[in-house]
Formats: sequence, C-alpha cells, structure tokens
Amino acid sequence: MSLWKKFLANVELRRFVVLIGIILVLFLARHMMSIILLTFIFTFLVLQLVSFVRRWVKLPAPLIVMVVYALTIYLLYSAVTKYLPVIADQTVKMVESVYQFYQNPDYETNEVFKWLNSYIKTSDIMNQFKGGVAVALNYLGSIGMMGVTFFFSLILSFFFTVESHHMFQFSRLFLTSRYAWLFQDIYFFAKKFVNTFGVVIEAQVFIAITNTVLTTIFLGIMKMPQLPTLAIMVFLLSMIPVAGVIISCVPLALIGYSVGGIQYVAYILILIVIIHALEAYVLNPQFMASRTKLPIFYTFVVLLVGERLFGTWGLIVGIPVFTFFLDILGVKSIGNRKVKQTEKH
Repeated sequence: MSLWKKFLANVELRRFVVLIGIILVLFLARHMMSIILLTFIFTFLVLQLVSFVRRWVKLPAPLIVMVVYALTIYLLYSAVTKYLPVIADQTVKMVESVYQFYQNPDYETNEVFKWLNSYIKTSDIMNQFKGGVAVALNYLGSIGMMGVTFFFSLILSFFFTVESHHMFQFSRLFLTSRYAWLFQDIYFFAKKFVNTFGVVIEAQVFIAITNTVLTTIFLGIMKMPQLPTLAIMVFLLSMIPVAGVIISCVPLALIGYSVGGIQYVAYILILIVIIHALEAYVLNPQFMASRTKLPIFYTFVVLLVGERLFGTWGLIVGIPVFTFFLDILGVKSIGNRKVKQTEKH
C-alpha cells in the first residue's frame, strides 16, 4: 500500500491535517473574517426561521426568505431615516448647549470654573483630547466599513438562503467527486461547528430578550418616546455580546437628552453600566453554561480569553469554538442540531 493510500485510510490523521488546513485558510483570510462570520450568522438564522415557519405554514421557502429580508431592509431603512436625523439633531443641540453654558459671562465668578480653566491650561488635557478625537474618527471609519461589511453579508446570505435547496443539492456533488475524502472531512467539521454555534445563538437570543425587557421597562418608567422601536433597536444590538449594550448607549443617551436633559443621560448611563455588568458577569456565563452544559467557570474563562484574543468576535465565536474542539477531541459532545433544508418550494 502506497504512503498516500495509507494516509487516506488513516481517518484520524487525515482529519487532523484537514483541520489544520482549514485553520490556515481562515488565518490567511482573517481580514475577511467579519464578512465570513456575518454571512454565516445571517444564513444560519434565516434557515432556522424558514424551518420553524414551515412547521406551521407550508409556504414556499423562497417566499419566506424574501419576506424576511424585505422586512429586515424595511426596519433598517426606518431606523436610519427616523432616528439618524434625530440623533444628529440632538448631538448638535447638546454641543451648542455646552458651548453656551461655557460662554456665560458669569462663569468667571465661579471658583470651580476658575479652577477648571487653570487646570486645562496647565495640564496635558488638550493633547489627550486631540488623541481622543483621532480615536473617535477611527471608530467612525470602522463603523462605515462595518456598514459595508454588513451590507455585503446580507446580500450573500440572501442569495444562499433564497435558493438553499439548489445550494444543498449542488454542494452534495463535492461529496462524490474525485477528492470526496477532502470534502467529506470538511463537511464533518462544518456540521459539528454548526451544531455548537446553533446552541450558542439560542443562548444569545435569551440574553438579548432579557436585556431588552429590562431596558424597555426602565425606558418606560422614564416615559421615553417611541418605546416599541427603541425596544427593537436594543434587541438587535443585544445580539452582539457585551459590546451591543455599550453601542446602544449612544442613541439612547441622545434621545434621553432630548426628553429630560442631562439628568436623563445620567440615568441611561447608569442603566447601561448595570445591564453591561449583568450581561458580562451573570447572563453570558449562566445562559451559555445552561445551553452548552459547561461549568460556568469554563464558560466565563472562555469568554474572557476570547475577548482578549479576538475582541468582539471572540465573545461571539469563543464558546462555539471551545465546544467544537471538545467535541473533536472526544471530551464532550452537544446534542445534534440540524439546519433543515426544505425539499419543496
């Protein structure tokens, strides 16, 4: 038997080499990791939604997909056209009010303002402020790039899901090709990762619902306007672990300023701090542990390490990757979860 045939016959060695190859390819494509992960997330969620709807209503899968994406685009359009102008207007008004307050001629009589003025002149705060402005501009640029990534991921996931039946049929051809062993091993790893990722997405949905309910109750007590739309915004941002709560702080604070002034901004900041602590130290470990059957200690450590190594994406894929390797190593497997494809359109 030739060395090559011995390699193909050794399934464990072969799959190990394929796994290393997949990791290497993902490393080389790390600059596209956001679009890859977002496309995967959108595709997974829509396929799960289509499967759920078809349990109760036997509608063609492409029709369900088109309705879902049309509704998503409408919600995004409404959010941009309705809230972006409000946020921009409130930002301008906030800056103007701070400027007018500082330009008050009576401020010289206030010892606190004198001290602040002296401190600003003698400290390095202006250089720090310039550095902060540069960081803010970088963040704005990152937000713009993320918007482009989000758009392309949405388009790619739409084309995949709208013809998912044909996609699955065509992809099966690779499993019977000349190099079927390679694609069978890739399919083996992909199926396990989808299984673990589905469990974590389910946990994140529970976390998002909890965050949304708590935030909406607090905003209702504050008598914030257009509460249902704000609740939808909070829910969507809460799907981003930990960081989503912080991102939602900016629009909520600006809208709160228009309603109750700086006092409401302080209330919202306190709320965000509480929700952030609750999500990071209670909800994430508890929900993730209950869905993955991992000890809370392991879950919490993986979240910390994932965030340190990969940032926000580490919080999203850290647990799936960890449980994936536990399954591959034979330490622990999670109950099978299948992304069902529809045979009839």
